[in-house]
Amino acid sequence: MADKVLMKGNEAIAEAAIIAGCKHYFGYPITPQTEIAAYMAKRMPKVGGVFLQAESEVAAINMVYGVASTGTRVMTSSSSPGISLKGEGLSYLAGADLPALVVNVQRGGPGLGGIQPSQSDYFQATKGGAHGDFHMLVFAPASVQEMADLTVKGFDLADKYRMTSMILADGTLGQMMEPVSLDYEVKAPIEKPWAATGTQLKREHNVINSLYLKPEKLEQTNFERFDRYKQIEESEAMYEEYLTEDAEIIVTAFGIASRVAKNAVNMARAQGIKVGLIRPITLWPFPKQAYQNVIGKAKRIISVELSMGQMIEDVRLAVECKVPVTLCNRTGGMIVSPEQVLESIINASKEVNA
Repeated sequence: MADKVLMKGNEAIAEAAIIAGCKHYFGYPITPQTEIAAYMAKRMPKVGGVFLQAESEVAAINMVYGVASTGTRVMTSSSSPGISLKGEGLSYLAGADLPALVVNVQRGGPGLGGIQPSQSDYFQATKGGAHGDFHMLVFAPASVQEMADLTVKGFDLADKYRMTSMILADGTLGQMMEPVSLDYEVKAPIEKPWAATGTQLKREHNVINSLYLKPEKLEQTNFERFDRYKQIEESEAMYEEYLTEDAEIIVTAFGIASRVAKNAVNMARAQGIKVGLIRPITLWPFPKQAYQNVIGKAKRIISVELSMGQMIEDVRLAVECKVPVTLCNRTGGMIVSPEQVLESIINASKEVNA
């Protein structure tokens, strides 16, 4: 068994990125993700990499675009309002089909909000993140170990599919400390024949571009990109199921809220209530099949969120409105308690057995 070290979630992301072969980091400090930038500032020079604190989030994401164009692994990180500033660059990355990793350690909002944890950037992450027709791979870790694991996976899938991966975490996961193993088998970089690396007179020039002046060409490019997205939806969705085999009530949650929800499920089981948990690990592609599997068995679904209710829309779509879905939530930087989730489970059980 590999040795484990005690690390903050933010630091685990940074070290995992370095192990995965990331040699370029561009960012700008904003709570509660600043430790990622601070860690990279220390470590990047020691591994022959580049750390640069840009003058703004807008500058940072455009630096990511430049390095991604060369086929080199690159990342940036920020928190909610900072990700909004990166939105134009995220769309350009998608338009040029460039792989990169973006980390959003969410804080409360809207606006400047507060520095406490939130999950209210779900729509922003899963419905594109900026203008135009595109998706990002979106991973929702629920532990410090997953902060690291999904960072490595995010880089791998970004390269595989030539698209942006996002780690959608929250302030709690970024700041909390847990034992983590960083024993990864580093894969050899895949060949990127599209990259702008200099021709050395051996091939045609590669052009990195997101501008298509002929609408027919832009339409064709979008159709081709969504064919790739369909393949991703079919093969890359990830989720965890917990005690769902006989569950009449399903609780669903992601990230830190899923840990609270799992405690509530255990408390409800101790009272004889048949309840289980579905935890999406990828938010895009959304694991629709996990919810379709409980149609006909589950009589209620409770979506536990640190927002005013965003994932709940995808849950309802996944079950095709064949199972009632209700919301249990806190927002603005507040976190649901196990007792609050348990109360929702008990109320749902009473309705089911009425």
